[in-house]
Amino acid sequence: MSPLPPQIFIPPVPTLLLLLSAGIIYYILSSIYVWHRLRAFNGPFVARFSYGWVAAAIASSQSGDWIFQVTRKYATAKSHTPTTVRVGPNDLLTTDIDFVRRMNGARSKYTRSNWYKLNALDPYHDNMFSIMETTEHDKVKAKVAAGYGGKEIPGLEGEIIDGMIFLLVHTLRNKYAVTRERKTPPMLDLASISQYFTLDTITKIAFGQAFGFLTSESDVHGYIQMILDIAPTITMSASIPYLAEIMSSKLVLSVMGPSPRDKKGVGKMMLLSKNLVSDRFGPDAKDVPDMMGSFIRHSLTKRECETEAIFQIVAGSDTTATAIRAIMLYVITTPRVYRRLQDEIDAGIKEGRISSPVITAAEGAEFGYLQAVIQEGLRLHPPFNGLNYKVVPPGGDYLDGVFVPAGTRIAPSHWAMMRNTSIFGEDADLFRPERWIEADPDKYAEMRKATDLCFGHGRWGCAGKVIAFMEMNKVFVELLRNFDFQLMNPTHPWRQVNYVLFMQRDMWVRVTARENKG
Repeated sequence: MSPLPPQIFIPPVPTLLLLLSAGIIYYILSSIYVWHRLRAFNGPFVARFSYGWVAAAIASSQSGDWIFQVTRKYATAKSHTPTTVRVGPNDLLTTDIDFVRRMNGARSKYTRSNWYKLNALDPYHDNMFSIMETTEHDKVKAKVAAGYGGKEIPGLEGEIIDGMIFLLVHTLRNKYAVTRERKTPPMLDLASISQYFTLDTITKIAFGQAFGFLTSESDVHGYIQMILDIAPTITMSASIPYLAEIMSSKLVLSVMGPSPRDKKGVGKMMLLSKNLVSDRFGPDAKDVPDMMGSFIRHSLTKRECETEAIFQIVAGSDTTATAIRAIMLYVITTPRVYRRLQDEIDAGIKEGRISSPVITAAEGAEFGYLQAVIQEGLRLHPPFNGLNYKVVPPGGDYLDGVFVPAGTRIAPSHWAMMRNTSIFGEDADLFRPERWIEADPDKYAEMRKATDLCFGHGRWGCAGKVIAFMEMNKVFVELLRNFDFQLMNPTHPWRQVNYVLFMQRDMWVRVTARENKG
């Protein structure tokens, strides 16, 4: 007698219906709970129950615009929460500048969310940007502050930054500029050359030698392409909490995590950082007066230096390059501003207030219209636009007069903050540097309090802000004293995507040398 075939157990229909009903009831109750916690805050309907809106914004590759538009739509004077919008089951965006400053202040009890964890780049070890525990972050920042601020780098301005600006001007003059002898030089991609300049500047500051982006006019080590490759995945994973937990788990990293053996992406960046740091800890290591040397002098370990090496290249190049591109775009497309800024530069040369071959940072800080242009450009196009959530501490907090439960995640809506009409006027969407010249001291201070948030605030403030402004105080003067710029395609001036950082390319311009202005 042959054995009976194995039986597959199928629960009776009533049991299946019971399980299905239990699942539906659980989903409904959990959805009601999620909705109820932040029910007072307006936002897209889908955001009340899911992260669908956030996922769609990131998938669009234009998340900055999505964040700005959703804030403008729901956080209005007519709303009962006029500065705040709900973008996820547990997530809020705010344009309240005083709240953002308090949330990020030195004595704040707010902590970082796991959004930061996924932005570590090296997922196996934190850097200053990704450390979630506040006390540990403060310890690391104290060690790296002198390096990021340039305080222990002799020749930072005169040798390194001036040298790179001189090389930038030399490249434009000898290859791209229309002159009497050269009528049809190639067009210049101002987006790419700006990033080559900032990358070589930060690598020279950080490691004592430039990587050669500007001299070769190429993507050395494939760094720029690496960022483009990894940005969508990292941004999506970081912005959705359960994805962040999954992607940072040991199990997933053991199967799918990056490795220095990889040919591209984070793994290749990890290998590059290891190679950069290894000699500094070898038997013949010397104390080198650069940023990495400062980190080592302040007791960063070899592993900590490897993770900071990746972060400092990103933090020190991408944001500054975006600021240069955006400000140049606004200047080129606003003839009144272009003429006034160039006239201020020309007058400064005639009056002996601008050094040659490169203006000093201190001199640049004294030119009022230049500073107005920089502030206005940073205001209208902040170079960072991520969902950098902080977590409401135990006991909760109040926002727009509404109680916000502990554990809620809150992030600034950067672009919307910078276009606040109550601070910047009814023409806040317009590039008008004159608003900074016309403002009385109190209004100027109020506006600066807002635009300074481009670089964070308090304990979370950007450690490299001083170097960024040193570059900007110089580069616009040297570009506009030596050249005139014309956009090749003003209706489509560049191609841009936004995944926390902005990545621009194909900003094609015609460069014309200016006579007797060097």
